[in-house]
Amino acid sequence: MSDVEARIAQVAFNDDGLAPVIVQQWDSAEVLMLAWVDAEALRRTLTTGRAVYWSRSRQEYWRKGDTSGHVQVVHEARLDCDGDAILLRVDQTGPACHTGTRTCFDTTDLHAVEGSSAE
Repeated sequence: MSDVEARIAQVAFNDDGLAPVIVQQWDSAEVLMLAWVDAEALRRTLTTGRAVYWSRSRQEYWRKGDTSGHVQVVHEARLDCDGDAILLRVDQTGPACHTGTRTCFDTTDLHAVEGSSAE
């Protein structure tokens, strides 16, 4: 088994064969978007240096930026402690969101109560 295949084997894909990817701007830590990968999309991401995802709505692979020009160049890919979520740190060119905004997380504020560590 190659090194790449060994790393992919560590991922606990869900019943649909997918794992969520949290995409973050590498230098500012800004959270840009959430996407999904299967083993092949992750393989392409890890071996090409460009973010590749699985589109659940279109049922096809998409390399971020191929049609929009809003490329994501990979700086780092990390697996969480349970092995079921991936953090992809990228250098984002242009908007990350399909709506044309920098991040997908700039709309509805759920107005959470701000907590504190003191009881």
